[in-house]
Amino acid sequence: MLEILRVPYEDKMILNSLIQFYRYDSSEFDGHELTNHGVYLYKYLDHQWTDDYRKPFYLKINGELAGFVLVLTDVPKEYVKASTSTQTNVISDFFIMRKFRNKGYGKEVAHFIFNTYKGIWEVRQTPQNRPAKLFWNKVINEFTGGKYEEVILNNESWNGPVQVFQMKE
Repeated sequence: MLEILRVPYEDKMILNSLIQFYRYDSSEFDGHELTNHGVYLYKYLDHQWTDDYRKPFYLKINGELAGFVLVLTDVPKEYVKASTSTQTNVISDFFIMRKFRNKGYGKEVAHFIFNTYKGIWEVRQTPQNRPAKLFWNKVINEFTGGKYEEVILNNESWNGPVQVFQMKE
């Protein structure tokens, strides 16, 4: 059974631990490096509880931690990459532990998040992360019935694919 739970501040270190797996897993695509202390940095960890527009969730499957999703809601136009809406929701980071991948959980989580926060959505991937691009194109295509836009950006703001779509109110 999948559970999608808001991460309370008291569980900050649990989220940080999951972020370590995520950074390790994605380092082959984005080049993140370990510090001299053997950890990956994530500069927005504390912001998950100080910025009202940030919504951190962890995922449990049959009671076991299985990943996380970090959501940004109502982001102003000047801070998004491709959306032209005055406010946009963004999947900031999304991670499913390897043993739970390709079983439909990622799609279920994405659909839950999209349905929870209505409005315009923007989802982006680094250009080297083909598995993420394939996942998001499939999930968003199914969710929207093919009614989404994808652009490939290569500018000072972002380098890579960005999908934009609207979740009806």
